[in-house]
Amino acid sequence: MKRANTSFGLLLASVATALSLTASAALAETKLVLSSWLPPRHPLVSEAIKPWARQVEEVTEGRVSVRILAKPMGAPPAHFDMAAEGIADITYGLHSFTTDDRFLRSRIGQFSFIADDAVSGSKAFWKIYTEQLGAAEEHEGVKVLSLFVHGPGLLSNNIRRIETPDDLAGLKIRTPGGYIADLIGDLGATTLFMSSGEVYEKLTRGVIDGVTFPYDGLAQFKLADYLKYTMSVPGGFYNTTWFLVMNEDKWAEISETDRAAIEAISGEVFAELAGKAWDGSDAQSRAVVEKAGVEIHEATPETLAAIKAAAAGYEAEWAEAVSEGGYDGAAALAELRAQTGVTY
Repeated sequence: MKRANTSFGLLLASVATALSLTASAALAETKLVLSSWLPPRHPLVSEAIKPWARQVEEVTEGRVSVRILAKPMGAPPAHFDMAAEGIADITYGLHSFTTDDRFLRSRIGQFSFIADDAVSGSKAFWKIYTEQLGAAEEHEGVKVLSLFVHGPGLLSNNIRRIETPDDLAGLKIRTPGGYIADLIGDLGATTLFMSSGEVYEKLTRGVIDGVTFPYDGLAQFKLADYLKYTMSVPGGFYNTTWFLVMNEDKWAEISETDRAAIEAISGEVFAELAGKAWDGSDAQSRAVVEKAGVEIHEATPETLAAIKAAAAGYEAEWAEAVSEGGYDGAAALAELRAQTGVTY
């Protein structure tokens, strides 16, 4: 009888231990690390990424948390591969920072005349790229959390006002790569690729004459005092497309319930949040640019015509390239502009 009681006690202890382990596993926290390369006070970080990270912890009731690093784990152009390879759990960055064609279909959001604000542009880019152009297929190794764009891109320089396309000849212009680098080159300027953090030094030393940035970049990276002219184009001279992604294996470790909760605050919701951050910063930054005495002007009809002609060629070339994968690029681009209200 004593032996039976002992065996029963051991059984109860085993069951209790198993239940305890099961409960602990259910409550276990997944701690994610996000590598951030923009300055901590940049609006995209302070008004979009940090609030989103807090929301992740809230919607998962503490089971998933995101720690944003004060310093990046690598150079900005390396951030997509860092997520794909598991060096960081979550990263963000520009598609155009990669030098290969893996994000060919993302170029739809880089073209001229895309959107007059970052909110409409970001929401349309997320929707069109994911639903019509197979965004997930181009982001191998990661879970796409969101996709977005910044505000309308500008062309700024410290040499001369751009009155005709010929005025671009010989200017050394920083670009983020991708479509705008090709376009600027076709219009006669010399392009130099560099990440945002390198621009101040190169501009102040005279290595470059100008930059392609939205208003936000001119103020955030303290460039306004070293520029004289800024040219705008309806719908943007260009744009840049951005990703927020998580390592695929790390995403799989999260429970199905918590993944659903995170998806509900990501995607188009985050795209709108990022767009609001860009738009708010653009409005404040324009005031900084004006105060610095930079002359802001719209592209002249002659210059605008040259941009449209060159842009049309790149759009047609891109549409043909994506058609090889069975995608209708021309229809997708037309729908994107319809959603943002840009007349082209």
